[in-house]
Amino acid sequence: MTGEAVSTEWVGNFSPHDGPRYLQIVEFMERAISDERLRPGDRLPPQRQLADLLKVDLTTITRAYNEARVRNLLEAHGAAGTFVSAPKVDLSQMPDLSMNIPPPSTCNLEEAMRQGLSQTLIRNDVNLLMTYHLGGGSAVDRITGAQWLAPMLDNIQAGRLVVCPGAQSAIAALILSLTKPGDVILTEKMVYPGLQSAAVQFGRKLVAIDTDQDGAIPESLEQAHRIHNARLLYLNPTLQNPTTKTMSGKRRQRIAETVTRCAIKIIEDDPYWLMADNPPKPLAHYAPEHVYYISTLSKCLTPGLRTAYVLFPKGADQDAFLGALRSFALMSTPLMTALSTYWINEGTATTILQGIQTESRTRQELAKRILGSGAQESACGIHVWYTLPEYWTSLDFTQVARDEGLNVVPAEAFCVGANSVNAIRISLGRAKDRFGLANALRKLADLAARQRVVHREIVV
Repeated sequence: MTGEAVSTEWVGNFSPHDGPRYLQIVEFMERAISDERLRPGDRLPPQRQLADLLKVDLTTITRAYNEARVRNLLEAHGAAGTFVSAPKVDLSQMPDLSMNIPPPSTCNLEEAMRQGLSQTLIRNDVNLLMTYHLGGGSAVDRITGAQWLAPMLDNIQAGRLVVCPGAQSAIAALILSLTKPGDVILTEKMVYPGLQSAAVQFGRKLVAIDTDQDGAIPESLEQAHRIHNARLLYLNPTLQNPTTKTMSGKRRQRIAETVTRCAIKIIEDDPYWLMADNPPKPLAHYAPEHVYYISTLSKCLTPGLRTAYVLFPKGADQDAFLGALRSFALMSTPLMTALSTYWINEGTATTILQGIQTESRTRQELAKRILGSGAQESACGIHVWYTLPEYWTSLDFTQVARDEGLNVVPAEAFCVGANSVNAIRISLGRAKDRFGLANALRKLADLAARQRVVHREIVV
């Protein structure tokens, strides 16, 4: 242990929106430990000295140090002082790295929920919030949805917009309304598993088109269209799940020209556009007559809202879609839709989004530093695509990681057809703090570096 207290440069600035100050101090510590600006054995300043530095009362510092000890960040050594603890990795408490959800916002979500629900109940008839509604959302909900989509697309007509209970239900309803059993849906090789699930359930077939570093190749799309008489294409062109790639504007333009020439419709699943750094305009901008554009709040605010918006192509009829949606999801939850509408109009949604964007970038930097060159380059987003060393297979690594208390998703879960990619998806949002995330990522990196020979039993 070091004899001198370390620099206090790890201390951040207080925010009026980030909860009690003692908890913010603990967050400063967790961030500094994750970033290795504080290391095991470093001695922290005496409590009174830190109180004077931060201009808070001594009780605030005492509560912060006590909470940090509960979280196993610090340990006291009597007169010698308080020191940063060596990492204590509790496998039963390892964060789940398999679920793609946004990380905790730097905004206080609990307070936003409390105020938002209170105002929603004040501003709406409670009986209407708890009864049946026609699908598609009210006029106010659609206008608000158009406002939310304004950064992505210009001059949105609210009448072209439908409010849905999540993106998965929107994808399913579009498949049912735009295709029939036995039809082929074109997609990229690595694709969101929810699409695969819906296609299997509804008796549709997925066919992968060729891709390069920029995403779907237009010539391959046109060839697959001719061979399979396919009329529907699914793409996730921004921070693609799972590969994190973002298709360039030039490639989007070429895809738009191809679908226009071949009369193909596109389901553009775009949950991460608001998380990306200066992404190109969506495909719906380049081919507005052919694209069904889906944007969900689940990946950029919180999954619990269950609110997604579908922008229909110009002139497209919504009746078949709404009929399909009613067959398995009668309506969006009125209370959550009303809360989404209030948050967007009042500005809370933007505040939460900005906090999640900030936290996501920090977690991406943390993952890049710990995982190294195996992680696909991405400065933003909520997941990492990690290429494994050649002595691992993704299935073997996933099983060994699970045995160690770590859940990740192998490439096989995303692959259309036979898998030839040796990678895993690591989701960064489920960990409640960076300290826990850093421990989990270091454990994964250690496992990946540990060469393993797997002997499989052959059952005859």
